[in-house]
This record gives sequence, C-alpha cells and structure tokens, in this order.
Amino acid sequence: MRTVVAVAGCALVLVASACGSTGSNSAATGPATNTPKPKVGVILPDTTTSARWEDSDKPLLTSQLSFAGIQPDIQNAQGDEKRFASLADKMIAEKVNVLMITPLSTDGGAAVEKKAKAAGIPVIDYDRISLGGTAEYYVSFNNLAVGLLQAEGLVQCLGTKQNASVIEIEGASTDNNATQFHDGHEQVLKQRYDSGNLHLVGSKAIDKWSPDIAATTFTSLLDANGGHVDGVLAANDGMAASIEAVLKQRNLSNVPVTGQDATLGGLQAVLRGTQCMTVYKPIDIEAEAASRLAIALATGRQGDADDLATGNTKDPKGNRDVKSVLLGPQSISKQDVQGLVAKGVVKTKELCAGDMVGFCTSAGIPVQ
Repeated sequence: MRTVVAVAGCALVLVASACGSTGSNSAATGPATNTPKPKVGVILPDTTTSARWEDSDKPLLTSQLSFAGIQPDIQNAQGDEKRFASLADKMIAEKVNVLMITPLSTDGGAAVEKKAKAAGIPVIDYDRISLGGTAEYYVSFNNLAVGLLQAEGLVQCLGTKQNASVIEIEGASTDNNATQFHDGHEQVLKQRYDSGNLHLVGSKAIDKWSPDIAATTFTSLLDANGGHVDGVLAANDGMAASIEAVLKQRNLSNVPVTGQDATLGGLQAVLRGTQCMTVYKPIDIEAEAASRLAIALATGRQGDADDLATGNTKDPKGNRDVKSVLLGPQSISKQDVQGLVAKGVVKTKELCAGDMVGFCTSAGIPVQ
C-alpha cells in the first residue's frame, strides 16, 4: 500500500486521530450553557456519485459538531444547483455561524460564498474548492496525489504490455478536484502516450460524475476503438462499476480499471479482480479537520482556526491563497484491503457477504 504524505495540515490532524479522534470524542467541547447553541450549516453535494456523502461524511460531521455543543444543520443538494443555492439561502437567512459547503460547481459555490460574505458568515469549502470564490478555508485531500496514485496503479496493473490501449473516464469538468486528478494522471501517463508505450483511445470528462453517462461514454470510445481496450482509468468507484458492467457484457476480461473512494462496492471489485485498485481517502480525518475549523469559527476563535489550517491552496481564478488543510490519500490494491478491515474502515460482515467469502479468504481476511 502506497501512502502519500499530506502536504499541509495532516500532521496536526493525524496526531489527533492517533489519540482516538475517529469518534465523536475528538472534537473540542464547549462549556455548558443555556444560551442558544452556535449553528453550522453544511451542504453536501449528492447521493448518487458516491456513497460517502450520506454514509460517512454526514454522520461523522453530525457527531463531531454535536459533541462540541454545536447545532449541525446538514443537508444534501441532490446534485441540483438550484437546490444547492436554495439551501444556502435558507441557512444564510437563518444566520448560521458557519457555512460549510461541497459545491457542485465552482461557479455555484462562488455565488453562495459571495452571499455568505455579505452576511458576515465565514465559509469552509469541504472536499471541493470554489475557484473564484471567497471561502476563508478549504479542507480536502492532495488531489494531485490522488491522480498520481490512480495513474501509477493503472501502469502497474498493465504490467509489461506494450502499446496498451487506454480509455480515460474523468470526473466532472465543473469539479476542480477532477481537474487536479487529471493533472496527476497526465504527470504519469502523458510521457507514456508520447513515447508510444501506451495508446490513448480517448479521455472524457463525465457530467456530474454520473455512472450512467460514464457507461455510455465508455461504450462509445470502446466501439470507436474496434471493441478493444487494455486498461481503463476511471476517476471513482461509481463510474468504475458501470464500466466493469460494460466490460462484462462485452465478455472482455482481465482489463484493469482504476477507481477512487474505497467504497464497499469498489473494495469488493478489487477483491474480485474486476477493479485493479482504488484510492482510500480517510474521510474520518477530513471530517474531523473540517469540524475543528467550524467549531473554532462558530465559537469566535478564528486564531485557533488559522492555527489548524497550516497550508495554502492557490486559487488562480480568484488570484488568492486559501487557508487549507490537505490530507494524504492511499493506494489500495487487493493485498491492501485486509489493512482497511483491520482499521475498521470496512466491516468484514459487509465486505465478505454472500459470494465474497471466497475472495475475502484468499486475500487473508478472516471470515467469521
């Protein structure tokens, strides 16, 4: 398992995590009081592109903020820009102490941040940055490193095959994270395309990270290449699953496919061998870092928030640096899944259910 060390802020958060901060006891608590609790509004992006938002981020943020005496209002935009803007307007009108958003697009995020700034409400960009926005803080992962790990994983899975045909299925063009993932891909793959070691069939960004659109787009690129492909760089597990379904339908086996998010389905696909790797991002640490920032800001301790955000992210559109906490991702292949089970990232009874028992056993995962 390869781990990319966080480029900023990780040391602080990882130290806290080592002290048992993956649970709700990691957040700083405020004194008991009869006055109204500070309120933090959170808008997550959707429920379709990844299971993480509702299954992991929402309960983790709820637990951390509530334990600290903060009232969380966590809503989901359901992939709808109008709903995203409407939720933000409502939270701003209610005068939340802090607004934390995962924007669907940088323009949508920037528009919300402009309104929040006018109302005097600090904003945290969570997982995705709003280019050209005014958020005071940004909490995410080293997204360039995510792309590097995906591309390196694909190269390793392809092995010594020469002039291998590759299809790239990238994330949404409106998501700056997807742009950074692609930049990481380019650092590894472009030289190989240029030299003829690999052949790029096509590279397409997928609107809203939609698995259905990913499958349709992949099918078109596959057909254009005579129904042949040697490897697929898929930007996340959801799109990878839809691509793997197309490969199965076409009776194309042993085609390595990458992923991201280490979802339950993604990890099962890695164990089955239909997906060659995924990227694990410790969401518990990301949620903790964002919660600590929000708690500090909601309780009037901006100096503490500044201390937590030990790095900066360049916003070229806004021509400014955004105070940031950037965390390190990990590459996960078949032999690494056992480590995630040992850490409690995924439960054995869920991972190894049904026909997965044999795959788990062969990967050294004890099945009860």
